[in-house]
Amino acid sequence: MLLNLWSVQNTLRDHGILISFAGKLSQGLIEEYGAAVKSYLETEERPQNEIFHIFSIFIEQTQNIKNYCSVMQESRFYDTIAQSSIVTIGKADNGHFICSGNVVDKADLARLTARIDPLITMDKASLKQLYKDKLRQGVPDGSDSAGLGLIDIARKARDPLEYSITELDEHLSFFTLKAVL
Repeated sequence: MLLNLWSVQNTLRDHGILISFAGKLSQGLIEEYGAAVKSYLETEERPQNEIFHIFSIFIEQTQNIKNYCSVMQESRFYDTIAQSSIVTIGKADNGHFICSGNVVDKADLARLTARIDPLITMDKASLKQLYKDKLRQGVPDGSDSAGLGLIDIARKARDPLEYSITELDEHLSFFTLKAVL
């Protein structure tokens, strides 16, 4: 079967998607994709701060997926999770969006949504204060990060973060996060 790339391209265009990367992520690929994203955005003569925000959210989302995959290396679902990554950058009437998605073990969903739900209801001043508080707290024991990534995405986004969960089976769901600038 030959994939109809014209159809794929039209579907992407119909959804406003300018750039899309899918598949297993590594640090090297994230760096290469990041350079490609930055170069693409610079050719469109966007304001420098807009390029920076889109680029940094793209990097943060890809890092979050890569880190989750690293944690899941011993899972029986690792191959499915690792191969499921997708990050898109697009343009809509109300601005640009960065969406990321990947397969997540259902056992991890409550912890993930518990980190995002409060951010959705916060205003910019509250997000800024939370970010500063987390910076002062440093990295918690047993963690490899201070948990600033999602907060930073929420701070840079113009609208509240959005997410969706698509159930795949009794063990796995597909989680999508969207930030609009």
